[in-house]
Amino acid sequence: MSEGMLQTVEERGGAEGEEAAQGGYLAHHLRLDGSRKMAADRLRSRIVLAMALIGLAYGVIVGRLAYYGFLEPSGSAGRVLADRSIASRRPDLTDRNGVTLATDINTASLYAEPRRIVDPDDAVEMLSKVLPDLDIEETYKRLASKAGFVWLKRELTPSQQAKILSLGIPGIGFRTETRRFYPKGALAAHVVGLVNIDNVGIAGIEKAIDDRGLKDLRNSGLTIDQALEPMKLSIDARVQYFVHDELEKGMERYSALAAGAVVLDANTGEVVAMASVPDYDPNHPAEALQKDRLNRMSGGVFEMGSTFKMFTTAMALDSGLVTLHDQFDASKPIHIAGFTIHDFHGKRRMLSVPEVFIYSSNIGTAKMADVVGIEAHKAFLHKMGLLDKMHFDLPEVATPLEPAEWKKINSITISYGHGVSTTPLQTAVAAAALMNGGRLIPPTLFPRSRAQADAIATQVIKPSTSDTMRYLMRLNVVKGSGRHAAVPGYRVGGKTGTAEKVVNGRYSSKKRFNAFLAAFPIENPRYVVLVIIDEPKREEGAPSAVAGLNAAPMVGNIIRRSAPVLGVQPVFDDNADPVLVSR
Repeated sequence: MSEGMLQTVEERGGAEGEEAAQGGYLAHHLRLDGSRKMAADRLRSRIVLAMALIGLAYGVIVGRLAYYGFLEPSGSAGRVLADRSIASRRPDLTDRNGVTLATDINTASLYAEPRRIVDPDDAVEMLSKVLPDLDIEETYKRLASKAGFVWLKRELTPSQQAKILSLGIPGIGFRTETRRFYPKGALAAHVVGLVNIDNVGIAGIEKAIDDRGLKDLRNSGLTIDQALEPMKLSIDARVQYFVHDELEKGMERYSALAAGAVVLDANTGEVVAMASVPDYDPNHPAEALQKDRLNRMSGGVFEMGSTFKMFTTAMALDSGLVTLHDQFDASKPIHIAGFTIHDFHGKRRMLSVPEVFIYSSNIGTAKMADVVGIEAHKAFLHKMGLLDKMHFDLPEVATPLEPAEWKKINSITISYGHGVSTTPLQTAVAAAALMNGGRLIPPTLFPRSRAQADAIATQVIKPSTSDTMRYLMRLNVVKGSGRHAAVPGYRVGGKTGTAEKVVNGRYSSKKRFNAFLAAFPIENPRYVVLVIIDEPKREEGAPSAVAGLNAAPMVGNIIRRSAPVLGVQPVFDDNADPVLVSR
């Protein structure tokens, strides 16, 4: 190979080597660039993932903070539910004319976050100066605890709230709560009822509307801060006032343990007024805990005494086995099962059915019941709704008591109101059926039309029997034991009831449960009025303490005051004698 060729080859080899070297260098750098790009991509992905996770975490935190921002400081689920219940509003309760009986008002309640309290001793000392009735020991325990939220004082006055705010205590705050307010105080306490400190109904209509579904709505939070439609009752506040006033006066006048009354629409079953004293002011719930604050009209059962003779007489006449012209021998007492049945003021002779009624003869009434028979007697009282638990709008409804087995002695004593116990309201409802043509209408505390009442009424006696009973009721006020219930212009009819109370298992002649049941105007009764009075004492100058001398005049006073506002027009004529006429 020539030197030139060799040189060429060497040059070519050198060039190729240099080219190869350059290619390797380039490949190496390409590999480095790829690795760096992959590393950068991985790093970018990690950064994006980390940012996403951080963003998610912050999103959760922000979401939780926003969630807690809508809650009160405690943050627990139990507190949330409690606060919802507390914040929930209730519907106003009004009488039939729109007069407010119960409404919601806003108040401030004091709470603390113990974890933020710097010095519990100092905080308690400052708070006690504004709230002198604060329990110092209990408040200190609460403030020194590790709890997130504690109540200190509910339902503050605006003045108290302002003074506490001026103290500037860290960890102390206020919550606006809903408080129930009763503008009429004790006027209709047993009807309206009351709520507890958390605005939950615990008695009367307040409890009834919770039991009907308001409680579920409250717990779900659906009623928070919503103004609900007012709930109208059948009560007339004017008549309610007259009834309440006469009961308080009568209780004082006759030195009685208790008294009660109801005014019932005879054609619709609406309770126009109902009261039982002693009662309580629902604005001060602690009063309701006293044992004598029972709603005696629907929540207590009593032997109703001679008012039951209305039902025995109606039963006998309706059976067709006894007529108004029949007579019964009341010349001698009845001796049965070791007991002696006698009349309080016996005539000791044959008595017609009207005489048995107006003289309130136990003997004559017992013999009428005997004509009908034991089983028919029992069935009639059940048909009248007197011995079964009443369906009513209030939760306070007592169950009547009757013998487990009816014997002849039971039928005899029950005929004149001893041996069974029922509620006074049931007695008034059953009496309304005797007055309104024989239709038993369930009572209600809500407005009801005549058509609505007719749709649910049950015919329990013949209309002709009702006509006769109205005649007898009027006769008793004109000529019998009900004379002190007479009200000029309103043609009152009624029946007395004086029952001896059971003391240590025996009937006591010194302790009585009195009642008077009336209807007016008797020719076409619109209202039934029943007054009860427990253990009345003989008024000075009076011969005794029987119902005709205390319960009857109380009924007369209620009718005299109520009739004008109820739109019952007086009728004055010279013929005061009762006349048997059909409606």
